[in-house]
Amino acid sequence: MRSSEHGQDRDRGQTAAWDVARPARPISIAGVGMAGFRGHTTGPIELRVVPHPALTLVVEFGDGPLVVDDALGRRELGGLVAGLAPDAVRLRGSDIECVEVRLTPQAAHTVLGVRPGELPRAVVALDELWGRGASRIREQLHDAATWEDRFASVETLLAGRGDVGLAMHPEVAWAWRRIVASRGAARVEDLAVELGWSRKRLWTRFGSQVGLPPKRAARLVRFHHAARRLALGHPPARVAADCGYVDQSHLHREVVAFSGATPTTLAGDQEFAADHAGFARNGTFVQDPPG
Repeated sequence: MRSSEHGQDRDRGQTAAWDVARPARPISIAGVGMAGFRGHTTGPIELRVVPHPALTLVVEFGDGPLVVDDALGRRELGGLVAGLAPDAVRLRGSDIECVEVRLTPQAAHTVLGVRPGELPRAVVALDELWGRGASRIREQLHDAATWEDRFASVETLLAGRGDVGLAMHPEVAWAWRRIVASRGAARVEDLAVELGWSRKRLWTRFGSQVGLPPKRAARLVRFHHAARRLALGHPPARVAADCGYVDQSHLHREVVAFSGATPTTLAGDQEFAADHAGFARNGTFVQDPPG
């Protein structure tokens, strides 16, 4: 972080074009993780949005606008919410400073006040969901002296919103937990049998509340583990075998499908490395395998 900041920020680092900050203590809200990012290079920065099994909430408070490139074109946003596995999304900008929050689907129900499956687009402006509340939190983060102050402000806001949010259907939450615990290996048919539901009922309920059909959610969880292993430097052949892919070609196709990059390219991506530094092993949704 910049030496001009007051106070001491713990658990921080630098990766390529980004300074990365992590909270010094665990977040008290179940299913929520946070990290802070600041671009420290001159000129524009471009960030590939790599899908992960969580919704993403970004609050930008720097001097430069955050530009989102997605299916709707190019938009300048002060904050955003991205659903699970958004397609072909890139963030661009100069002088970017932001807090990024990861939310499990269960946490997103309460914090966002809308089910993930009800989000109107893959990427939604935070102002559309929170109105003036989005502007207020941006101002608080801009005025804060340290990253710990910023994390505390966001945590307080999210905790307050959790009192009035929506609850996920308990059977759907159970199915999601089973998919995560199995690292994407759980079979949809088996989950339906254990619930006493038809496959169609599970498919419909899960998709409407999580935002993805259960089979694609399982693929996303498995991809997430594979991508983290690649970021840790494991060879693609080993990752394919350890993460349950048929072979290395299968891994290659899935990584390209979710990230738009080959396994080798993704492993060497500087922005993905910054993302890994911010959220790896934070105990929020899916744990990375041992190194």
